[in-house]
Amino acid sequence: MRGVVFDGKQAQVVDDLEIRDPGPGEVLVAIGAAGLCHSDLSVIDGTIPFPPPVVLGHEGAGIVEAVGAGVTHVVPGDHVALSTLANCGACADCDRGRPTMCRKAIGMPGQPFSRGGTPLFQFASNSAFAERTLVKAVQAVRIPADIPLTSAALIGCGVLTGVGAVLNRARVDRGESVVVIGTGGIGLNVLQGARIAGATTIVAVDANPAKEAVARQFGATHFIDASAVADSSAAVREILPTGADHAFECVGNVKLIRQAIDLLDRHGQAVLLGVPGFQEEASFLVSSMYLDKTIMGCRYGSSRPQRDIALYAELYRQGRLLLDELVTEVYPVEDFAKAADDAHHGRVARGVLTF
Repeated sequence: MRGVVFDGKQAQVVDDLEIRDPGPGEVLVAIGAAGLCHSDLSVIDGTIPFPPPVVLGHEGAGIVEAVGAGVTHVVPGDHVALSTLANCGACADCDRGRPTMCRKAIGMPGQPFSRGGTPLFQFASNSAFAERTLVKAVQAVRIPADIPLTSAALIGCGVLTGVGAVLNRARVDRGESVVVIGTGGIGLNVLQGARIAGATTIVAVDANPAKEAVARQFGATHFIDASAVADSSAAVREILPTGADHAFECVGNVKLIRQAIDLLDRHGQAVLLGVPGFQEEASFLVSSMYLDKTIMGCRYGSSRPQRDIALYAELYRQGRLLLDELVTEVYPVEDFAKAADDAHHGRVARGVLTF
């Protein structure tokens, strides 16, 4: 079968992947569509260290092909969106409703794939850039069959991360103010999460003026072109003189992390979603934090996928959550190189691979 494999030097589309049958508690899914996220590119460029050879992809949707023993919540033929959380469901964090913190879901990649007899790792317990993938039952969330798979694919990472950061981690409330630094795939979902939460002032900051229209479509009430102003922080302050209740950094730049912190009002929260290099450090004025300000990390939108994916699917059906509008371009998997180049240069909000 076809898939995108990174061998430690380059990523390429191959057609000779094999995958084992599902075991107890596992689900075999025929992938219909998979979003290309910057995390996949970060494996290729080394920002995210991951052992090769690995089948890439972690944002996908498809149709259940087979289930292992003990799986009852999905059956063959069901449409599912996939999460990356292969959480155990039994540890203290899972029991507290914090599956993103499950220690058994992090840093233990499986090898359900093989190629020419050589095992291949699975990226993010998912590997959606393959015609078929094998996931734990908890990762497969049934969705209505009338949601296009090209749109449903985006729920499993970009939507869970961005909207979840607003609703689950920051818990933005009605009438509050939000600044979103970076309006890529994650930033757009933060914007629509803030809109859904009822924030009244939502300021998007980006160095690409072409992103203004889509940022406003997703919920921004104001847009600042960082390339056209001498000081984007001062431009934000013109809109929010006392600062923001919430500032989300969605780029992964330590200078922008500092900017997010500096833009906070009293009792404000800076939420870090972008991923800098693993050895990078950010600085801030300690004295500023004593006004009840908070710097918050956020993994995967602090999500509970079985609950949240179903919720976001319903919000989409009600017209309250935008998914179709996130899909800038659809590529056959054979065009992975073009899709990756478009994503790397910011030409798309989200490119989607199809099989």
